[in-house]
Amino acid sequence: MKKKIISLLLVLALCLGMTFSVSAEDAEGFANDYCRVQDMAGLMTDSEEAKLNDILDELSIRQKMDVVVVTTNTLDEKTVQEYADDIYDYGNFGYGQDKDGILLLISLGEENDCYISTCGYGITAFTDAGIKYISKEMTSDLKDGNYFSAFQTFSELCDEFITQARSGKPYDRKSLPKEPLSPIWILISLGVGVVLSLIIVGRMKAQLKTVRFQAAAGSYVKDNSLDITESRDMFLYETTSKTAKEKKSSSGGSSTHTSSSGRTHGGGGSKF
Repeated sequence: MKKKIISLLLVLALCLGMTFSVSAEDAEGFANDYCRVQDMAGLMTDSEEAKLNDILDELSIRQKMDVVVVTTNTLDEKTVQEYADDIYDYGNFGYGQDKDGILLLISLGEENDCYISTCGYGITAFTDAGIKYISKEMTSDLKDGNYFSAFQTFSELCDEFITQARSGKPYDRKSLPKEPLSPIWILISLGVGVVLSLIIVGRMKAQLKTVRFQAAAGSYVKDNSLDITESRDMFLYETTSKTAKEKKSSSGGSSTHTSSSGRTHGGGGSKF
């Protein structure tokens, strides 16, 4: 009986040890002091805020990179860049030792600001051009007050950009996602093509009106205009010179700065 009790206690101790190890691993990966959604400006309903938080939690854990959304009505006398960086740093956001992640700040103070702050691997995954692209994709919804829709777009694009960066080729100036062509433009292109084809064929047909079919090929040659006595092709030599074409880098990369905490951040912003 004593042996069974001792064995049971050993199993329980082992389970507790495994639980502690897992908890320590989670703490090492993410050490957030706050939720990933901080809607201090009250731009979403409670249900929208809860849903967005679930989306960002799943995305952050799966991609091993913090994705955070913050809204505010005041910047506390800071610039939008300083405010975003401080929220990220002092909120203890970021995955791993390098604090990998990205934070979207929407400020509705004196001016409507949209700013994205990146850190760690987030600086690699989200280049300056990529940040501008993501901001542009959200602008329409932000202007119309469709904030939850804008934040959904942000999370979807973050997922796509991180996945692309993991492949070794982050989206940048000349490799941004291709936007789908509108059906209207497809119809317009087809119409323009048909009209141009009709014009070109019509002109070609008009130029051929003076031509008449001849039964013999000799009718196309003037008398005594051609007198070939001898014809010979002789290849002597060939000289080929090649010059290497200079390759220009298509990567614009990410510009960085140092926050008040001394951490390196990337980022960029716009008005809406």
